Amino acid sequence: MRNTLVGWSFILPNFLGFGLLTLVPIVVLFYMSFTNWNVFGKADWIGFTNYQRLIGDGSFQISVINTLYYSVLHIPLTIIVSLGLALLLNNKLRGVAFFRTAAFFPYVTSIVAIAVVWNLLFSPEYGPINEGLRFLGIQTPPGWLTSPEWAMPAVVVVSTWRDMGYYMILFLAGLQTVPRELHEAARMDGANLWQRFVNVTIPCLRPTMFFVTVMLTINSFKIFDLILVMTEGGPGQSTLVLSQFIFRKGFEESQYGYASAASVALFFLCIIVTVVQFAWNKKRST
Repeated sequence: MRNTLVGWSFILPNFLGFGLLTLVPIVVLFYMSFTNWNVFGKADWIGFTNYQRLIGDGSFQISVINTLYYSVLHIPLTIIVSLGLALLLNNKLRGVAFFRTAAFFPYVTSIVAIAVVWNLLFSPEYGPINEGLRFLGIQTPPGWLTSPEWAMPAVVVVSTWRDMGYYMILFLAGLQTVPRELHEAARMDGANLWQRFVNVTIPCLRPTMFFVTVMLTINSFKIFDLILVMTEGGPGQSTLVLSQFIFRKGFEESQYGYASAASVALFFLCIIVTVVQFAWNKKRST
């Protein structure tokens, strides 16, 4: 009994924190999605009206499409860049600790500072990026954050640059578990560098790759802060994503019931995609 009480005393704070700060708000969120509430007055029960309104809301549809568009670009690009960095910095190079720290540094940098600096870099008239493109002979470079076609790719580039250090660390941890004996055996069998990467490194990294993909997918669906600071969903609605749609409806327009319904939609979107990823990973493992 004493050991049981000691064990519960260690895990109880975590359970209390989870219950009060996560579980209870989720239950309240689901309830609020069936109500009409604007903070003032009581919440009126309206059933599935908010969800029916979501189906016909053009801005909500655009935010879903933009969220998927961002995720489709951001997830594979971040995986490729972070895995490439991990492979490069997994070697015994001079100053490798410095370069690992430099690659990770953007992830812990203030998102506001990152957005301000990149906004200056993407400036259509005076930004160094467009100046470099003009130097290369491109007389009409993209407008980037002022262009509906190029705003989202520009955000994806900044987001990938910011996130690559964190996922590089995860891939580095995974690479440490790859047995050197497998590479040596493959080298003795005549396998070149690419063949060893495809047939040895990638299979051994499958658990890490799965974890990174799931985390990247969830974080991509929840993207908010970077877009809010860089573009505020513009120009027009070209970078309006689900999280910002929820923020606008809830905190700017005080439609908390409607914003809760959109939050539930985002919640189930993340759940569905994650379940599909787990099923696919399980199928590949068997």
